[in-house]
Amino acid sequence: MRLSFKTFGAAALRAGLLASAMGGTAAAQTWTPLNHQPTFNPFAALLLTDGTVAVQDAGSCGCGSGGWWKLTPDKTGSYINGTWTQLASLPTGYSPLYHASQVLTNGQVIFNGGEYNGSGSGVWTTKGALYDPPSNTWTSVTPPKGWSTIGDAQSILLTDGTYMLANCCTTQAATYNLSTQAWTTTGTGKADTYDEEGWTLLPSGQVLTVDTKDSDPKHSEILTSGTWAFAGDTVQVLPDKSSEELGPAVLRPDGTVFQVGATGYTGIYSIKAAKWKKGPAFPKVNGVYLDEADGPASLLPDGNVLVAASPGVFNSGVEFFEFDGKKLNPVPATPNSPNNSSYNVALLLLPTGQVMQTDFSGDVEIYTPTGTASAKWAPQITSFPSTVTHGSSYTLTGKYLNGWSGAVAYGDDYQAATNYPLVRITNTATGDVTFARTTGFSSMAVVNKAPATASVAIPSGIETGASTLVVVTNGIQSKPQSITIN
Repeated sequence: MRLSFKTFGAAALRAGLLASAMGGTAAAQTWTPLNHQPTFNPFAALLLTDGTVAVQDAGSCGCGSGGWWKLTPDKTGSYINGTWTQLASLPTGYSPLYHASQVLTNGQVIFNGGEYNGSGSGVWTTKGALYDPPSNTWTSVTPPKGWSTIGDAQSILLTDGTYMLANCCTTQAATYNLSTQAWTTTGTGKADTYDEEGWTLLPSGQVLTVDTKDSDPKHSEILTSGTWAFAGDTVQVLPDKSSEELGPAVLRPDGTVFQVGATGYTGIYSIKAAKWKKGPAFPKVNGVYLDEADGPASLLPDGNVLVAASPGVFNSGVEFFEFDGKKLNPVPATPNSPNNSSYNVALLLLPTGQVMQTDFSGDVEIYTPTGTASAKWAPQITSFPSTVTHGSSYTLTGKYLNGWSGAVAYGDDYQAATNYPLVRITNTATGDVTFARTTGFSSMAVVNKAPATASVAIPSGIETGASTLVVVTNGIQSKPQSITIN
């Protein structure tokens, strides 16, 4: 588990970050601060299906709080000019930091566990909650029967939309039925405990993980129909031996998974070959490799992966890189980077193709990449009405609605995948942008050529008249369709 957060207290960290920000000059050409910065301590961020971003308040202690806020883009669709509103607080007694999290197929958000729960001591709580955005309400979620810990556990949505959760500290895993609120045991044959591991959804529907506690430090596993099996040798040791920490893993459109290590090394898993090979090593700083002993990664629209690395385990001095499939290319850092460790940084891919960074401080930054997406990676609309009525819902049918990757990763400490379709509508006369809330995803399968569907709720307050509609997944938009809103 991570070193006690008391060692890296958020109050002291924030003071250092703000001091650094006041004198920082880097990143002007690629990083842009929000024009309306938060008044709380933001960390975990999730993209809701109405285009807004739900952001966790880590609390003044930096160890979790019950507070959540929402960032809403302006009428041009800009998140840099977005505004904040406070959401309902989590159920009393549940103030997690480092927890499982997913946006579900019905548009709701689920949280389970928490390494911390509002105090500086690790508790690995089994508490959980479900958030409903339209009603702005939370309900408690009962943990799987017999589990004494969940903590900083990993989770994932399988291709059929089923939510799967691990126990941080055992070999226990379970799937959750939203309708019955029942848990079902899964994940037989696991070689080691789930502690500090991350999960990556593959196009086959299988789930890939790199083990952190196996007797073989290069062991990886793959989940097929609820059973784990050996998935090959990672060639280089990727988990840090002393802390057992590991970095994020991201599926790329070329059919490889890029796994960042906590040792300075990286690995590349070829899905077609079912085999690992060495990835590029990070550079050294004062003789110590940069790495991600916990930390974020985000796929970019052009297929590169943005990562944040720092020297050694939990040391400060973050540097950012874009992995292009072969090399780790340095990119500018944020003003707070000198005082951040990789685990302080969270990244979220936005519908604009930009990436939002939060780091427990009052400086939220937006990264604007320079690359462009291949046209074949874009979602495709195959059926949607040409005339709709505000306040009504309609079925959208299309291909690649779930993109080519889960896109966003951190590892075990929280999950914020964005492989679901958003719908953005632009009024022809005014140019105003409105997101229509999507729900009822028929599939969560990545690289899915088969037709999939989603329900699209046209907002009651949307401007009427001639408009264009696009589907956006992982920051890549479809060809526009002309519609009329009555």
